Amino acid sequence: MLNILVTGSNGQLGSEIRELASNYEYKFFFTDRTNIDITDKNDIINFCQTNSINAIINCAAYTAVDRAESDIENADLVNRKAVKKLSLVAKELGIKLVHISTDYVFDGKNYKPYIEEHQTNPQSIYGKSKLDGETEMRNINPLNSIIIRTSWVYSYYGNNFLKTMLRLGKEKESLGVIYDQVGAPTYAKDLAKAILDIIPQISNNKVEIYNYSNEGVLSWYDFAKEIMKMAKLPCKINPIDTFEYPTPAKRPHFSLLNKSKIKSKFNVVIPYWKDGLDDCLKRLGERR
Repeated sequence: MLNILVTGSNGQLGSEIRELASNYEYKFFFTDRTNIDITDKNDIINFCQTNSINAIINCAAYTAVDRAESDIENADLVNRKAVKKLSLVAKELGIKLVHISTDYVFDGKNYKPYIEEHQTNPQSIYGKSKLDGETEMRNINPLNSIIIRTSWVYSYYGNNFLKTMLRLGKEKESLGVIYDQVGAPTYAKDLAKAILDIIPQISNNKVEIYNYSNEGVLSWYDFAKEIMKMAKLPCKINPIDTFEYPTPAKRPHFSLLNKSKIKSKFNVVIPYWKDGLDDCLKRLGERR
C-alpha cells in the first residue's frame, strides 16, 4: 500500500488528484500550509513518520508569476527552500518524491520542442526559483524521485486562463489575446492521472526529469479561440503581440515540451489538448 502525502492539495493539480483518489488503491494524505509546514524539516519528518508516508507528490508552489518579480523572498521560500526540505526528508526516510516544475525554466528561444536535457535559462524570478528548486532536489538526490516539468496548467478548480476567458467572453464583445507565445496547455486532471499511474513504476538511483503537457501545439490566441468556440460565446478574439500586453515577468515565446521520454518510460498515453478542454468545459457546465 502506498501512503501518499500530497502537498499544496487545494491547488489545481492537488484538487484534481483528490478527485481521482478513489480510483486508486493508495492511502492519501491531502495537506496544505494549515496542517504541514513544508519549509520546516522537522514538521515534514514528524508528519511522514506518524503517517508511514512512502511517497510525496509536491504540488505546492508559488505560481504568481508577475508578483514573484517583487516578492522574491516568498517565491524562493516555496519554490526552492521547501523543495530542499522535502528532498532531504525523502532521502533520509527513503520516500519517493514527485516534484512539479515548469516550462519557465527555459528562455523560450528554441525552435523545436524542448527535451529534458536542454539548456535551462529562466527569464523571470518565478522561473529562476523553480529551477533553483530543481537544482536543490537533484543535488540532494533522493532515491526513486522525479521532477515533472509542465506548462500552461488549467483545471476545473482554482483560477486559470480558461476561467478568465469564460468570464471575459461573457462580459466583452472582443478580446486581444497574445498569439506569439507558443506551447501547449496542460489539463491538470490529465497530469494528475499520469502521476498516479506512474508512481508505482518509479525506480531510479538519480533524480530524473520528465516533461508533460497535453499533445498539440498552439498559441494563447488559438487556445482562447477554441474556448469561445466550444462554449459558444460570441466574443471575438483578436491576436496581439506580447509587447502590446506588457507584464512585470518575461514569458517564454516558445515553450513546447517534448514528451517522448515520459511516454516511452512509463507507457503514458497523453490526451490531445482539445479533448482535455472539452472535458473541463463539460465539468464546468460551459460546453455548448
